Amino acid sequence: MNLELAIFGIITGFSSGFFGIGGGTILVPMLLMLGYVMKEAVAISIMQMVFSSIYGSFLNAKKAKDVVKDGVILGIGGSFGGMVSGYIVPSLSNEFLQYLFIAILIFSIIRIFYSPAVQDGEKKTKSTVTLLLIGAGIGILAMSIGVGGSILLTPILVGFLKYNLKAATALGLFFVIFSSIAGFISTSYQGQMLFVEGATVGIGSLIGVYFGVKVKDIVKATSYKKYVLLLNIVVLVIMLYKTI
Repeated sequence: MNLELAIFGIITGFSSGFFGIGGGTILVPMLLMLGYVMKEAVAISIMQMVFSSIYGSFLNAKKAKDVVKDGVILGIGGSFGGMVSGYIVPSLSNEFLQYLFIAILIFSIIRIFYSPAVQDGEKKTKSTVTLLLIGAGIGILAMSIGVGGSILLTPILVGFLKYNLKAATALGLFFVIFSSIAGFISTSYQGQMLFVEGATVGIGSLIGVYFGVKVKDIVKATSYKKYVLLLNIVVLVIMLYKTI
């Protein structure tokens, strides 16, 4: 099973680097198909995200330097939300968490579909309090279902705050650093972390992240939007198949 986890890590890492996600959107459904239950998949996913988000953000650093300020504010809120999630997950059923995951996927698909890949107007500015609240809310939801939050943050940044899609995904991956570390600490404290499995997937993801970021840089914005939508739709189909 370790070989399968390492391969899952490479696949997840590539997706993380290319789509600017923590990787849980890809990893959780694959782990469910492998036989893990939702809470185990969430734990492995959270640990993997610590690896992929830090390395991916390092690779994105030069291209995303103009959004770091917003990212830090969102990340602080996400850290708080991620810590809180560790106290929420044990009281929720696996089935509820899976349906919550499906609902978030549907929201992301609709929001991104109706938003342009490249914005015409100026990026909207929001107050620090607003960004903190957005980050905290996403942190709670994301860590509860084992994703980094980018899948929910990206459509908000593109649809409401008028970020370009590639900038939004870079910022989303930066946000995952904060939420995943907080989620890792909280989940470990609650005794729910699978350290060996999470590290196996996480180390494998480092290889995938490198190539994912490189490919993202050469893809046109309009094509990139189609790939992001396709990813969300494929994962939605897998989750529906596994859940219903």
